[in-house]
Amino acid sequence: MAAGLSSTITAEPFRPFHSPHHIPNPAPLFSPSIHHRTMVRTQEKSKFTVCFVLKEKKQNLRMETITEEDLSDGIKDTQILIPAHVAEKLARKRSERKTYLVAAVMSSFGITSLAIMSVYYRFSWQMEGGEIPYSEMFGTFALSVGAAVGMEFWARWAHRALWHASLWHMHESHHRPREGPFELNDVFAIINAAPAIALLSYGFFNRGLFPGLCYGAGIGITVFGMAYMFIHDGLVHKRFPVGPIANVPYFRKVAAAHQIHHSEKLNGVPYGLFLGPNEVEEVGGLQELEKEIRRRAKA
Repeated sequence: MAAGLSSTITAEPFRPFHSPHHIPNPAPLFSPSIHHRTMVRTQEKSKFTVCFVLKEKKQNLRMETITEEDLSDGIKDTQILIPAHVAEKLARKRSERKTYLVAAVMSSFGITSLAIMSVYYRFSWQMEGGEIPYSEMFGTFALSVGAAVGMEFWARWAHRALWHASLWHMHESHHRPREGPFELNDVFAIINAAPAIALLSYGFFNRGLFPGLCYGAGIGITVFGMAYMFIHDGLVHKRFPVGPIANVPYFRKVAAAHQIHHSEKLNGVPYGLFLGPNEVEEVGGLQELEKEIRRRAKA
């Protein structure tokens, strides 16, 4: 709330002093009251009272409820007065978060449901002859785990060699303030989904060990993509709430390591996500990692 300053001058009759050498103590220029008076002696033996009046200027304010997701200083469910443009920005931020949350929940629920049903029907169809295809089932499971782990190393290489190189014009949107619920960098999620859909489709409609391996690879890529969305988009960049995931100690280290990547304190390291803390340790950045973990914990 801003304050204005105005002054008025009024004349009063002069009262002689008892002694020519005696000078009375002037009133303080700024007293606790709103009106301040200063006694001034002039050659014409007149006295003036100078009044300073503070005036309040009204601003366009509104009452807003601030949550700990809107601000990083730990304020939660607090009613405070904030300027209208700040209130509009926070409201837009909440709207964007809800939009992305709906998209994340719907895609996660849909993909998970389809994956469970497809796995069930695929193996039911494979066992119609009475024989259990153990090699095919084991290959599907092994490739599911292998593809999920391998995607971390693929993402690390692609992040360094492609996204921060020839594809920087797309990835740059992720390193700048986001305007709206989505950004151009989200296209990479669709690009990575294409081979997963192709592998799942081929493996679902065909029998044999090789189709089973393809099917497992598609499941592994899908699982990695869902985990990446919750940790990277939800926990690190707070595009939607992730609930108890934020309290897992290792995930807090992952989030802090990725935040270091965005700060570019270690020349862009880490480029991976889930193994990001190991990358930070390899370049001697453990102290910086601990500092970032403490900073995020305070926020």
